[in-house]
Amino acid sequence: MKKLFTLTLLLASIIVTAQETTETETKEQQFSLEGSVDVYYQTNLSSSDDISQSFGTSFADENGFALGMANLITSYEKGKVGAVADLVFGPRGDAATGGYNLNQLYAYWNVSEKTKLTLGRFNTYLGYEVISPTGNFNYSTSYLFSSGPFSHVGIKADFALSEDFSLMLAFMNPTDVNKNTTGGYALGTQLGYAGQYLNLYYDDGEVLGFEIDYTGGFDVSDSFYLGINAAYVDNNGEGFMGAALYPQYAISDSFSIGLRSEYFDWLSDIDASTDALDVYAVTLTGSYTIDNLTIKPELRLDSNSEDVYVDNDSDATKSLSAFTLTAIYKF
Repeated sequence: MKKLFTLTLLLASIIVTAQETTETETKEQQFSLEGSVDVYYQTNLSSSDDISQSFGTSFADENGFALGMANLITSYEKGKVGAVADLVFGPRGDAATGGYNLNQLYAYWNVSEKTKLTLGRFNTYLGYEVISPTGNFNYSTSYLFSSGPFSHVGIKADFALSEDFSLMLAFMNPTDVNKNTTGGYALGTQLGYAGQYLNLYYDDGEVLGFEIDYTGGFDVSDSFYLGINAAYVDNNGEGFMGAALYPQYAISDSFSIGLRSEYFDWLSDIDASTDALDVYAVTLTGSYTIDNLTIKPELRLDSNSEDVYVDNDSDATKSLSAFTLTAIYKF
């Protein structure tokens, strides 16, 4: 009887220990799947839609009903290590990745609570805007974002120096280069303080050259936020400079309105394919959210220093305006 009682206690102890081990492993293992889908309708206001022209920025450059992209992001973490696969499909994804369908693909190691190492392809740390429309208030993108890098391939280290200060150091291929065929590399760093970031990038003229970029913003009140972006790029005497303000006002829990006011200047005329030499662009966007669906009506007007657009009479003009209606679903 005593042996039976002892055996029962032993089995119960094994079962409890196994359950605790399983619960601990479950807590340590984290798998997630998220993503988004975006579609839009766009019409030119200053010219007919049958005239093939668009703003000199990335994405949202088709008239009529058009597709953005489908985005699937999977991540898995166990203990201190993990990996992320960020897949994109559609015109916006193709433009951002060069047809790779891989927006991001990287593994990481949380060396400590304050240090993280990341190796692979990751989205750029430069600039205010991002590739996914779920991360931007405006649906169309700025000249600063479109002219700078989208992604990097390399290794980076993130350090939480204090509650407010952060530091990132990176060693990478030249920007937006998946296969390094030049033998050149790029260096990057980011210093952050309380939501304000000073970013530096250097690749010895391989692609972008040198860029200094400031990105940040302030909560002016509970309802009013002001975002700021400014950048300067010098690639052996060529490059660009510009600044943008992003005031946003929350009218209610479900509806907000925001403005992007941007000045952008190419420092040389070599990149005529951008149709942007010296431009001032204003974009007014509304954002109405119903559960996971966001509807965004948007008005945009670009005024260029050169006659790079045409009007309804097919005459050359310096300005182009358009209306865009976007639906973004996030899950």
